Amino acid sequence: MSRTNGYIGRRDFIKMAGIVALSSPLLLGSAALAQESTSNISPTLALQELVEGNSRFVQDKRRNPHQSRLRLAEIATEQHPFASILCCADSRVPAEMIFDAGLGDLFVVRIAGNVVSRRVMGSLEYSTKILGSQLIVILGHERCGAVTAAVEGTIEDGEIGTFVEDIKPALARVKDLEGDRINNAVIANVQYQLEVLNKSKLLTDLVTQGKLQIVGGRYDLDTGEVTII
Repeated sequence: MSRTNGYIGRRDFIKMAGIVALSSPLLLGSAALAQESTSNISPTLALQELVEGNSRFVQDKRRNPHQSRLRLAEIATEQHPFASILCCADSRVPAEMIFDAGLGDLFVVRIAGNVVSRRVMGSLEYSTKILGSQLIVILGHERCGAVTAAVEGTIEDGEIGTFVEDIKPALARVKDLEGDRINNAVIANVQYQLEVLNKSKLLTDLVTQGKLQIVGGRYDLDTGEVTII
């Protein structure tokens, strides 16, 4: 599977997930992990599981997996999440719900603007190197308040402006683009944060070894759909 700068290539993602265009929603994948141990799956299967889970969520056919008392007991002393999600702290973007996942399935890091700080990077290194997560998704979302504040230059009192500063470098890429300024900035921010994350030698080594894939996504608040970007 080809990669660009350590990330899964668009052509391979389209081929694997059945996506017909870059702007198309993630559709139902060809394989499921219903019978797989999350500690034994591959990066490709991890991505397929998220694809399928989001499709179930969008179609209102959720299985709500791994939410039983038995599952609670299974993971009480150890965890093996198959994927890690860096997403915005926005209350409308609950990763486990939009990917129809359950207890112990996802290692979720939430911070306004889904920005990669040193602590965020360390958390994702921990989830992959120590816990064995096979996939990292940096997930931006439609009408992100943090991105909007960065675009409009709105700085609030206290420490609220700190994440705005982490988003600003991405804005130079879209200042001359046509279309919705906020949506363009949301996508540019995900791409920029991917580049920041790629500075982790630990993570890039795992990608090179075929033990990890890193992708970016955009969540649509209106439809519930996740698209690869």
